[in-house]
Amino acid sequence: MRVTEGNVELEVPGEQTEGFEESVFYNPRQELNRDLTIAALRAFRDREPRAETYLDAMTASGVRGVRAAKDGWDVTCCDVDPDAVSLARENVERNDCEATLERANANAVMHESMFDVIDLDPFGTPMPFADAAFANCHNLVCVTATDTAPLCGAHLNSGKRSYASVPRNTDYHTEMGVRTLLSALARSAARFDVGVTPILTHATSHYVRTYLELERKSTAADRSLEELGYLSHCEDCLHREATPGLIAEPLERCPNCDGERILVAGPVWLGAIQDDEFLEAVRRELTDEFETAETVQDLLETLAAELEVPTYYDQHKLCKNWGLPANAMDDFLATLREAGYRTSRTHYGGTTFKSDATVEEIFDATAGDLRE
Repeated sequence: MRVTEGNVELEVPGEQTEGFEESVFYNPRQELNRDLTIAALRAFRDREPRAETYLDAMTASGVRGVRAAKDGWDVTCCDVDPDAVSLARENVERNDCEATLERANANAVMHESMFDVIDLDPFGTPMPFADAAFANCHNLVCVTATDTAPLCGAHLNSGKRSYASVPRNTDYHTEMGVRTLLSALARSAARFDVGVTPILTHATSHYVRTYLELERKSTAADRSLEELGYLSHCEDCLHREATPGLIAEPLERCPNCDGERILVAGPVWLGAIQDDEFLEAVRRELTDEFETAETVQDLLETLAAELEVPTYYDQHKLCKNWGLPANAMDDFLATLREAGYRTSRTHYGGTTFKSDATVEEIFDATAGDLRE
């Protein structure tokens, strides 16, 4: 079938199965991901004018690579599937742009050539491709992970195997996935004396997407590793604490309820996951050519407002744990702010919020209103 996305027209196979999340060749549900990618590439080109070459490492129908090529990037599209490469070549020609097409394993292509920007968007975990990307990229590595169940701790052993970390399935499981992924990527980059700075990160529609600016210095790699640490989480009262460092020092008992059911997760990324200046630059690049522009604008606005703390709370789960009814989120957050705590909504869900208050402080500040 013929589709239009951004400023390109593409021939793509129809969806194979209704409700199947990841089509082999083209997934229309990922249009927001691709729109945001093009806006981010435009913003990054202004940030780093020397960046010219872009590798679409799992090109499939070629949609991301074709859109980047139309935007003036020197594009290489790679895929191991000969049908995918053939289709991508047709789409490059259809849009009167230029790109190099490679039928090869992405790791082989990355080890043979250096690129300014590498985009990893595999089905499942990106980790089998991370080492080659960080070893052979100058400026920016863009990564999508679709294996959210292992990342978030729902499939614990799979998460351990893929990410060399212990993710835990908590009430902030989505952010657990974000920070587990960033930790694994930072450790991969550090093996090549490369430091990473997440400049845009979001968890949307069953995938995690991050854009990592690189600094190829051993001291930068050391600084990135300093952003790693562990989370201790009380299963009884939902108290949580972050401990920086690669040596785990978990809580033995909960300081809030004295409970012993403590989950320990890590190493996870505890540092910032956005760069506010870059978020604003991306927002300026969004135009009417993007079908998802309004949704992306809302997402970026929410990301910019999120507090930089490593976990979020779910108001409904807190209230259920307390045996109290939930009130309107705006009223709930207003009460917290009036009590002197910083708060923000998050992009992880409509009832999720961040705060510098502990669980005990949130209860003390809001319980009176919830009981009324």
